[in-house]
Amino acid sequence: MSPSQRPALGRGLSALIPTTGADDGGGGIETVDIDLIAPNPEQPRIHFDQVALEELAASIREHGVLQPVIVTRVKSDMGPDTYQLIAGERRVQAARLAGLARIPVLVKEATGAALLELALIENLQRHDLNPIEEAQAFKRLHGEYGMTQERIAERVGRGRAAVANTMRLLTLEEDIRASLASGQISEGHARALLQIDDARLRLDAWRKIVSDGLTVREAEDIARALRAGVATSSPRGAYRTGGSAPADPHIRDVEGRLRSALGVRVSVSKSRAGGRIVLRCTSDDELDALIERLSGTP
Repeated sequence: MSPSQRPALGRGLSALIPTTGADDGGGGIETVDIDLIAPNPEQPRIHFDQVALEELAASIREHGVLQPVIVTRVKSDMGPDTYQLIAGERRVQAARLAGLARIPVLVKEATGAALLELALIENLQRHDLNPIEEAQAFKRLHGEYGMTQERIAERVGRGRAAVANTMRLLTLEEDIRASLASGQISEGHARALLQIDDARLRLDAWRKIVSDGLTVREAEDIARALRAGVATSSPRGAYRTGGSAPADPHIRDVEGRLRSALGVRVSVSKSRAGGRIVLRCTSDDELDALIERLSGTP
C-alpha cells in the first residue's frame, strides 16, 4: 500500500465523503431537530455501554454536543427534510438522554455501502467496536458489497492479514463469540482458541480459560498441547485433552507436594529440554510469605 493510499483513516471521515453543496441546502454545520435524525441502518456497533452513555449525557447537559454528528440529508416533498445518521450514534443517544431537542450536524453525501464503511471507520478511529463487531462489519463489506480483504484493509488502515484474522473470529462457537464481545476473554485468547480444530475441545479450553482466568500465553500453551494431541498440565491445574487422557499423575503429585510445602498455587510442566515450575501468589502477603520460605529469612 502506498503512502498516498493509507492516510484516509487518519484524516477522518471528512476526507472520505464530500460535504453537500450549497445548491441542496448543505455546506456546513447545521442545528437540527433530533427527532428528524434516523439511525444508520448499517451501524456496525451493537453494544453501547449504558454507564458510559449516562456519563456522556451528563457532560452534554453541561457543555452541549461539542462535535457535530455526521448525517446525510433525505429530501422530502411532504414535510421537512429528514436526516440519515452516518456517524455519531453514541452522541445522538446521549443527547436524547440529556433531553436535547436540537443538535449540531454536518451534512454529507453517502449511500449504500458508504454508510457501513464510514460508520465502521468512525468507530475504529474511536476504538468503539469490540472484535466481533469489527469482524461482522468486515464480513458485510466483503459479502454484501463485494469488497476484497485488500480493499477493506486499505480503507480501514489495517493489513490484509489483520482483516482476515479478525474475520476468522466469526468461525468460533456462539458462546465463545459472546464471551469475546463482552470482554470476558480477549482477542488474544480467541486467536489461541482458533488453533484448536475440534469444537468440543475448543469449548473445553474456553471454559478453563474463563474459570481459571488464564493469560493469553497460558491459553496458547493449552492450544499447542491439544493440537499436538498430548495431555498437559495447565498453569492453573490439570487439563485433559479430549477428557480421556489424564495429566501425568507424577506431575500432579509433585504439584500437590509443592503446594503443601510452599502454600501457593503451583504448576509443573515437562519438556524434552527440561521443564518449568510456576508459582502463583494471589496477594502481597502470600508473595512475602513465599519469599521467606524460599530464602529462609524473614
